[in-house]
Amino acid sequence: MKYEFTIIVPVYNEEDNLKRVEQELSNYIKIATKRTNILFVNDGSSDNSQLLIKEICTNNPDFSYIEFEQNCGLSAAISAGFKNVDAELVGYIDSDLQTAPEDFNLLLKEIGDYDLVTGVRANRKDSFVKNMSSTIANGIRRSFTHDGMDDTGCPLKVIKTEYAKNIPMFNGLHRFLPAMILLQNGKIKQIPVQHFPRIAGEAKYGLWNRLVGPLIDCFAYLWMKKKYLNYKIAKKG
Repeated sequence: MKYEFTIIVPVYNEEDNLKRVEQELSNYIKIATKRTNILFVNDGSSDNSQLLIKEICTNNPDFSYIEFEQNCGLSAAISAGFKNVDAELVGYIDSDLQTAPEDFNLLLKEIGDYDLVTGVRANRKDSFVKNMSSTIANGIRRSFTHDGMDDTGCPLKVIKTEYAKNIPMFNGLHRFLPAMILLQNGKIKQIPVQHFPRIAGEAKYGLWNRLVGPLIDCFAYLWMKKKYLNYKIAKKG
């Protein structure tokens, strides 16, 4: 079956969430506006996540997985997903399901005129410290990238695969996906999506990951922007 849209689901020690992920994404596939499949990327989980992922993929032909030998981080998981997608469009959602899979249809509705459409978490259900640190980090990132995006940490995105595959990923660059599309002269858009409290499992990122780390990554982005090669082949003979 030829899929039109692949959703990447990075997983790191999310055994308490995976059954709900299976149910929610199975339900979404039935209402998706594009023929959709799911790609788990197990980022070296040390719990029972891989056993559950294998069971889910065995029971659902629209689900498949990649398993890392060891934990490599979210950017690596997303990058591996991008490299293993054949569909014209690729999406991304966190396995904590603090965003709703059905909102992918809102993003897909806009992707025709854009090369990346990202969600903006409306009425965020996170702690004050997490919300404030994310707000500050997003402000710092915008001042470096001028991408105009309010919430690049939102784990709900749709990207045209040809653009996704051309993103040179490094650790932390998942926060700069809209900016990396702009480097390719692509068009980006953000729209509000739902947000929910985490029901199970534990958040994997603390203050360093949400605030200090992104500040350091901004300088890496500026270096990459200066060195980035952007060309299109006019003819072949």
